[in-house]
Amino acid sequence: MKTAKDYLDEANAQVTRIPAEEAIKKHGNALFVDVRDSAAIAKTGTIAGALRAPRGFIEFMADESSQFYEPKLRKDADIHLVCGAGGQAALAGKTLKEMGFAHVTNIGGIGDWKEAGGPMEE
Repeated sequence: MKTAKDYLDEANAQVTRIPAEEAIKKHGNALFVDVRDSAAIAKTGTIAGALRAPRGFIEFMADESSQFYEPKLRKDADIHLVCGAGGQAALAGKTLKEMGFAHVTNIGGIGDWKEAGGPMEE
């Protein structure tokens, strides 16, 4: 039987994690997605211009046949995921890769982004 750690290890093995400083250089030329729920985002804010796609709903937003499809989530988009500490972003990234998304990275937690001076919004 798999544990949460097993799932996280698999996700981290499949989804490249890049430092916030590297991701900041791509801001404005890539799609940033915050996979936290709205309550977490309300407490800390999020990356300026980030798509808000909760981890528990991202499959529906990424599926072109879903009534909840988000057109910004294109299979060829350069997608950078953020969450509270990096775990949810890794799991969401693994899911997106399994759905055929080619360019997905994990940029870790929103605190890393803030600390590195990344642009924020409420």
